[in-house]
Amino acid sequence: MISSRLKNDLSKKRWNKFKKNRSALASIFVLIVLFFFSFTAELWCNSKPIVIKHQGQLYYPFVFDYHPTVFGVTSEVVTNYRALPLGPSDWALWPIVKWDPFESNSNVDFYPSKPSEANWIGTDDRGRDVLARLLYGFRYTMLYAIGVWLISYTVGTLIGAGLGYFSGKWDLFGSRAVEIIEMMPKTLLLITIISIFSPNLFWLILFTVVFDWTGIFHQMRAQFLQLRKREFVEAARALGVGHLRILLTHILPNALTPLVTFSPFAIAANIYGLTVLDYLGLGLPAPTPSWGELISQSQKYITTAEWLVWAPAIAIVITMTSLINIGIAIRDAFDSRG
Repeated sequence: MISSRLKNDLSKKRWNKFKKNRSALASIFVLIVLFFFSFTAELWCNSKPIVIKHQGQLYYPFVFDYHPTVFGVTSEVVTNYRALPLGPSDWALWPIVKWDPFESNSNVDFYPSKPSEANWIGTDDRGRDVLARLLYGFRYTMLYAIGVWLISYTVGTLIGAGLGYFSGKWDLFGSRAVEIIEMMPKTLLLITIISIFSPNLFWLILFTVVFDWTGIFHQMRAQFLQLRKREFVEAARALGVGHLRILLTHILPNALTPLVTFSPFAIAANIYGLTVLDYLGLGLPAPTPSWGELISQSQKYITTAEWLVWAPAIAIVITMTSLINIGIAIRDAFDSRG
């Protein structure tokens, strides 16, 4: 009872300290806004209307696919909603940006085209709307970054907790195996694997995790090595509590500091890593919207299409700065010297 109350008081103290960091709170707000607009991007940025009223019937093209014959068009195989004939009582509700990240604007004279009323931040070298690719690209970037963080931290925590808790020969041989993994040229091996298999987002996450879990492993191993001999753990053993319960309910809650404090920095590092892979053409498969791919294009048009430079650069800086601000605030909140 007393232990639970002390933990609640400590958590409240940390939260109050975190709230004092206004840049972290602003960063959280920025990320929430970005997450909201990116993961609901079909409502704001799409080449299909959200709702169409045609001959008294309502249709929802951004959710369902409709054959052109539904709208009385027999000369086409795929519905062209931009050229769809609408009667006097018909109407269409379009997203704010009338482009998806894969559609090219055929009404401009050359690619990439500069910012205009049709394409607010211009187009890339294939005529695709840059704003659409930035918005959808945030979704894929964060799915990769959070996926790698979540799986690698889970694997690293499980292995580090097991070796730290049981120690002895398990720790001796396990730690040597981890050292062998860390001695490998990770970046070179990852690039080689990706270039051979050309993975999708799921496999790209798993390939990255193979080399990414060792960082948190050392932190969690040290935590469990330190806590395994504490009085509350010895008392639990004396009462006959099993190893699994001791690990999950007695030691892990007291070893969460590295997991919490390092997580924002790990996610930011994953964003940077994916951007580099996409820049090299080894990341997300084409034509997936990608910030790194836009930066790669900017190399060719750095003097003639500067929006390909600053648009993805600003997106990356805002996202990573927000994560780093949150990480610094969490680190300060968990600092016992403060």
